Amino acid sequence: MARAREFDEEAVLSAAMALFRQQGYRRTSISDLARVTGVQRGSLYNAYQDKESVFLKVYQHYTEQFLADCQAALAEGPLRIRLTLLSQVWIRSMRQGTPAQGCLTTRTIMEAADELDSTRSVMAQFLSQLENLIAEALEAGRAQGEFSGDARATARLLVSVSRGMAVLERVYDDEERLQQIATETIGAVTGAAGRS
Repeated sequence: MARAREFDEEAVLSAAMALFRQQGYRRTSISDLARVTGVQRGSLYNAYQDKESVFLKVYQHYTEQFLADCQAALAEGPLRIRLTLLSQVWIRSMRQGTPAQGCLTTRTIMEAADELDSTRSVMAQFLSQLENLIAEALEAGRAQGEFSGDARATARLLVSVSRGMAVLERVYDDEERLQQIATETIGAVTGAAGRS
């Protein structure tokens, strides 16, 4: 029987997540993770086997919270408001930290997709879950007469815009630009472009 872990896993995952977001997957080593978490390398190996396994556990923690925040943003109110709140979740996540840490999904897939086969499938699953949440909100908006397009195709478009925003955040480090992109995109989707 495996021994119980002798560390606070929540604290370890939070510290590991901050490091992966700051340095990226490729530049982060098990030694780095041991240093920032305060857990010896051997204990990390015993608990998680390797760096990718640590990352997968961190990523699961990250996406569960992110999707919960997205679901809360889309829970109620007019469609335009719900999509605006959703975009704020995205931007807040990208701009978190000093300096801003960016999007863990987009950063990792752009940096290390060729060496992370299992992680790539987990990221695809996360993006599909995000797409499903948005499609459900758009279908609800259609029932209220707030949306008349193809819910699935538009949800896929909004997920794609969110990934583009994550890249632009890294390039420009400009929150106002992200807000403008979100506002213009939501206006186009809801037929409310240019309204105050």
